[in-house]
Amino acid sequence: MGAKPSGLAPGVRLTPEGVVALGDRQSNVYLWEDVHALTMAGVPVKSLKRQIGAVTDMALDTVVNLAMPGGPGPVGGGPAMMTVRVESRDCDTELSTYMAAAVGYSPTEIDLSQALLSRLTEGAATMATTMAAMSEWGRAWEGGSPRGAQREELLRRWVG
Repeated sequence: MGAKPSGLAPGVRLTPEGVVALGDRQSNVYLWEDVHALTMAGVPVKSLKRQIGAVTDMALDTVVNLAMPGGPGPVGGGPAMMTVRVESRDCDTELSTYMAAAVGYSPTEIDLSQALLSRLTEGAATMATTMAAMSEWGRAWEGGSPRGAQREELLRRWVG
């Protein structure tokens, strides 16, 4: 979910075994059989303001890096964060992950994502079928990242 983490950066992965929390201070595995609900919060919604901000940050980064090679790095800061809530038999946990879409997600994509997360907690057979379809797509697109309309179509297919 969200951007692929590296190093100690926070992240959340969905696997056939369960929800895997990655990164500093949130490393854990929540098995599907124990997960009762899975939701997202604080998901940045795609907007004109966010799109303009991304372009402005990119232009400013370019100017600063041209003026100061090897200088301060990205001016606009890191990507936005979102929260993944895992409700399990033992506890309710909030996990952090960076968002993958540079300018946020459409309301439709957010709704479809929430529906998919709900579907994954409906039972073992539903989760296994959905995870198999997601894994098949992941192997075929390894290293690739679909655009917004493609992501929405994939989510529709996986939600059923």
